[in-house]
Amino acid sequence: MLTSEIYILLSTAAAIAFIHTLIGPDHYLVFVALGKARNWTLSKTLRITSICGIGHVLSSVVIGSIGIFFGAELIKLIHLEETRGILSGWLLLMFGGIYFIWGLKKIGRSQSHTHYHQHGDIYHSHEHSHEAEHMHPHLIKSKNYPTSWALFVIFILGPCEALIPLFMYPAAQNSNGVVIMVATVFGLVTLMTMLLAVFLSMHGLKYFKIQFLEKYSHTFAGASIMLCAGAINFMNL
Repeated sequence: MLTSEIYILLSTAAAIAFIHTLIGPDHYLVFVALGKARNWTLSKTLRITSICGIGHVLSSVVIGSIGIFFGAELIKLIHLEETRGILSGWLLLMFGGIYFIWGLKKIGRSQSHTHYHQHGDIYHSHEHSHEAEHMHPHLIKSKNYPTSWALFVIFILGPCEALIPLFMYPAAQNSNGVVIMVATVFGLVTLMTMLLAVFLSMHGLKYFKIQFLEKYSHTFAGASIMLCAGAINFMNL
């Protein structure tokens, strides 16, 4: 039975999870930027968001549970989560920087150039680029996997700092059932907020198609990821 105290705790967990996710642009803008740049379908973008979101929450749940089991002090767990946050923030910045540079190189490869040929007295020319149309489809598709795995690793390392203090209150009263409820509510609200933000953003971007900017999509994606990482590292979002 939910007492008023437990109800307040669960409501607080839901509210904090919602705000924590919404003010952290890495929770959704990263997936939107990559989804648009790599031409992922909406379902694929949401699927990758779900996998990364689950890993993101579960990593903090596991650390919090281990800390509770061994009787770790709250301040030590918070310090551990802060360290993880710094690490994941810089990894995300590196990932964005590498993707940005790759996007610039991709723009260079997409530039078309002209070849001239002579056959006897006949001259002709043709233009082509060295872009993906000359690649095998399975090679193009395989390039999505390193991106997805890199995101997954970064989000596993990324902490849910707000979850740890919420854990400790019921744990101090030996209410393991309430600990599980808090983790469940926090995790579900975090994941649902991520998916909703990605869905609305992807849906909204469908109305802003500018053809001549499409070749810069990977560069924009890398820049967006770096901005998200900068907001995390330097503005503590």
